[in-house]
Amino acid sequence: MPGPPGVRVDRATSLTPITTCRVVRRPTYDRRVATLPRPSPAAVTRVCLAALVANMAIVLTGALVRLTGSGLGCPTWPKCAGSSYVNTPEYGMHGVIEFGNRSLTVVLAVVVAACIVLTVLQRPRRRDLVALSWALFAGIVGQAVLGGITVRTHLNPWTVAAHFLLSMVLIAVAATLVIRSRKSGGTLSVQPLPRGLGLAVTGLTAAVLVLGTLVTGSGPHAGDSSAARTGFDPATVTHLHAAAVMALVALTVATLVALRVTGGPGRAQRAAAVLLGLELAQGAVGYLQYLTGVPVVLVAVHVAGACLVWLAAVSLALRMGPIPDATLADRQPVSVTTEASSTA
Repeated sequence: MPGPPGVRVDRATSLTPITTCRVVRRPTYDRRVATLPRPSPAAVTRVCLAALVANMAIVLTGALVRLTGSGLGCPTWPKCAGSSYVNTPEYGMHGVIEFGNRSLTVVLAVVVAACIVLTVLQRPRRRDLVALSWALFAGIVGQAVLGGITVRTHLNPWTVAAHFLLSMVLIAVAATLVIRSRKSGGTLSVQPLPRGLGLAVTGLTAAVLVLGTLVTGSGPHAGDSSAARTGFDPATVTHLHAAAVMALVALTVATLVALRVTGGPGRAQRAAAVLLGLELAQGAVGYLQYLTGVPVVLVAVHVAGACLVWLAAVSLALRMGPIPDATLADRQPVSVTTEASSTA
């Protein structure tokens, strides 16, 4: 005989009802993400490259702020002046330049946010790319806070140096994003000697950058006429910086020779050759600006060259080893239907 709705009655005995229950899980976050368009690997690489270019560009605009004496064009942070978050006429062109540099941070954050979105949506999802994108975004937030500390300490040379060096870290992260997004997998074909030399080159390049910040902190371009200096003798720190550059050039030559003698991969040899060329050009600009009294134009070129040398050094280190294999960050969600039967 018929039973109540939702209950099936066993006609053989007419005594034992069998209840059928269909449970469907609600759509999860990952299922909703799965319905979004998938970016191509080329699109991911392009956005990562845009993040790299933007990080390098903001270093140059920051240098222009310092070189034009606009470091305190917005004398406070996070506001620009008084109760205003934007520049005010009383600070003139210096306020325009400093506020313009601050505004570029927003553009940079948007580009990096796009990196996060595309690396999350990419299939197969690369855990390393997602992690690097988030690290880059966190670094930008930290850079904004450090920039505020720099302003509030009236361009203290040590915070200015830290501000620049953090930018170099972000450039390294962005460069890693670009190189890893282009291909995955690979074998380690570089011999231990050239690989060790290449890593030493990258480490020495970092040391050269640190010494460069000491030269800047001891020199005339402080960002504001009232800014303090490190107290070091400019000639002494400049000579130390130059000696480190000479050692870097020699070590890069040794790395290039070792790569060629051991039959290292072409990508590593090309990276070492590019780095050597940039080092020589950067050294020439450095000597020229020193001999001509550090004019603003040459200092700006030198800052841009420092970014390129660091980028080349990081690229060399990355090309000395394999690119990590692509891995799924999580498995694709599966629609689950559960049927439960109970006998009463």
